[in-house]
Amino acid sequence: MSTQPAPAETHSTPILDRNRDMYLLHEALARAQMDERHREAELHRRAVHVRAARKMKRRAEVASLRARRALALAVMQ
Repeated sequence: MSTQPAPAETHSTPILDRNRDMYLLHEALARAQMDERHREAELHRRAVHVRAARKMKRRAEVASLRARRALALAVMQ
């Protein structure tokens, strides 16, 4: 009786480790790509929000200016 593992077991363990490591590497890469896409989407949403806010601000300023002009014309008459 021998206490040493069979040659097949010794040979397959590094292969299994390598396969697991490759799987984990691909999984980590996929996670990193998903995180990057999430950050890009968040930046895009913020940019759209800022653009919309600026547009609303401009419209409010124009409306305010029109109201001032209308008030000035009403006071003058």
